[in-house]
Amino acid sequence: MTVVLVHGNPETPAVWDLLVPHLTRGPVVRLAPPGFGAPVPEGFGATVIEYRDWLVGELEPLAAAEGPVDLVGHDWGGGHVLNVAMVRPDLLRSWVVDVVGILDPDYVWHELAQVWQREGAGEEAVAAMLAAGPEARVERLVRFGMDARVAERIGAAFDQAMADSILRLYRSAAQPVLAELGADLEKAAARPGLALMPTEDHMVGTEEQRHRAAARAGARVEVLAGLGHWWMTQDPERGAAVLDRFWAEV
Repeated sequence: MTVVLVHGNPETPAVWDLLVPHLTRGPVVRLAPPGFGAPVPEGFGATVIEYRDWLVGELEPLAAAEGPVDLVGHDWGGGHVLNVAMVRPDLLRSWVVDVVGILDPDYVWHELAQVWQREGAGEEAVAAMLAAGPEARVERLVRFGMDARVAERIGAAFDQAMADSILRLYRSAAQPVLAELGADLEKAAARPGLALMPTEDHMVGTEEQRHRAAARAGARVEVLAGLGHWWMTQDPERGAAVLDRFWAEV
């Protein structure tokens, strides 16, 4: 059984560094979306649909060789996972995300995402992130709950390619785009799903939106009390145990 991990923004595969050693199933494959720890191919527009198709292209050979995978997505990686689960369930044995609420029709993008989505303001925001330097970026990530060891690796990786990809991705997913994608959320129920809900993550929808979306997707719910957006770095042993238990019961 192959486990595939997909991270989000503004991250690299290092976000999984503390979690992976605690997983008892595998092999584990970490996929880096273009611009987020991986080169951006020529002509790649970094839109929400292009990332979905990128992930499909990465999963097809894995599924052909090893069989359907257990796919896990965090942050925007979770958005990509949901989009794949709705259109290519044949590639999956199961799926796990921590952002199911973003496909609820009433979801409103968090404040920083709305800044990135605005012409001019978004460019100024990512330019400030670049100019701040690695130490300031690490400090900010730690302040928002990321383990310092992981933050050091991720903060150093932020570059112009990631900055550009952030703007393109968020602008391609401005509402009502997410709501329109979420109209097909019931299709994700074709494969067993798990919706992780860290109680201290306030960027991915209200509690009502998350539970409503999880029900539509036919997903089991696991509440991670006391954990935030970077749950996999805050309590990796607990996170791994939740994943292992889900996979054992699929």
